[in-house]
Amino acid sequence: MDPLSFAVEARDGSARVGRLATPHGPLQTPAFFPVGTHGAVRGIGPDELRAVGVEGVLANTYHLHLRPGEDLIRTLGGLHRFMGWDGPMLTDSGGYQLYSLESLQARSEQGVKFRSPIDGSPRELSPESAIEIQEALGADLICVLDEFSEISSNPSPAELDAARGHLERTLRWAERCRRAHSRPDQLLFGIVQGGGSVELRHQSARETLALGFRAFAIGGLGVGDSKSQRSELLDAALEPLPATAPRYLMGLGEPPDLVAAIAQGVDVFDCVVPTRNGRHGLAFTANGRVNLRNARFREDASALERDCPCPACGRHSRAYLNHLLRSGEALGSRLISLHNIAYYMRLLAEIRDAIRGGHFGAWQEQWRARYASSGSATDSAA
Repeated sequence: MDPLSFAVEARDGSARVGRLATPHGPLQTPAFFPVGTHGAVRGIGPDELRAVGVEGVLANTYHLHLRPGEDLIRTLGGLHRFMGWDGPMLTDSGGYQLYSLESLQARSEQGVKFRSPIDGSPRELSPESAIEIQEALGADLICVLDEFSEISSNPSPAELDAARGHLERTLRWAERCRRAHSRPDQLLFGIVQGGGSVELRHQSARETLALGFRAFAIGGLGVGDSKSQRSELLDAALEPLPATAPRYLMGLGEPPDLVAAIAQGVDVFDCVVPTRNGRHGLAFTANGRVNLRNARFREDASALERDCPCPACGRHSRAYLNHLLRSGEALGSRLISLHNIAYYMRLLAEIRDAIRGGHFGAWQEQWRARYASSGSATDSAA
């Protein structure tokens, strides 16, 4: 049996439930990968992640290349052993960092020359080296090197020309990545680009498929696009892709974004949203978001969310979490981050059940009404 097979097990409209086999165990889809940029999900251990239902994590190629370096990680047995995670793992290629740290680098057809933000040393990242680094790290799911820029609501001719140039270079880089890829135990994702153009998104998906990829990521969304624009661009990217291939929407992760994209046919997600917000005291619940720094929780003896099995909800009150945050205690941020990840896992389990049961549309309407009914997005009650 192919150790990297993907099978769709149930459909409801465009939404689907699947199973992605990896050398480190199966991944139920729709799936969400918490982000472990430096080889760790900020402040949360592997056993804690497993306990709240996490199946896979994402690590960052760019940052691990800078520190501690892929050679050291390979010498120590690969990234799974290095970070103590025995489940599926995804690494991105560093393309997003090349966008976000543009002032530190210069791009060319060969790749990207940049200065390390850690020590200023000169570095290079090419399609070939991006694959070499990810092969040394040993993740199950890896990505090609890509290029993109921010999307505007009404792209100008110059912006469309730039988006076309980025998608064409991404295709050329993808072919070089595919030729460089040598590990059969890693599934390589091609990346669909195309900026804010429906036509370019469709073209990019068709041409990425023609290169021979078995898995597809959609990149460059969530960087300037509106929600309605994103929906159109995502539809255009997904339409040419085979139903038998896994589809990964890169870097988007607010709960309503996940629900909407799953309805369009996306299988895999990653984002820093649950942990980044948790570190600032913002919790996600079935009734919306809760800002636990707010003074009204100072004497609130209730749990953060009823029926949530995570440690924050099972052991502590909102008042205690509020106290930890106001006191600057790291435990508060850690507990809320873990709660947020637990909420995402429960949300996806509900979605998979609704798709299997053939009532995802009705579930989605009820969920959105409940999630939006709480009023303020940062000061709601669960």
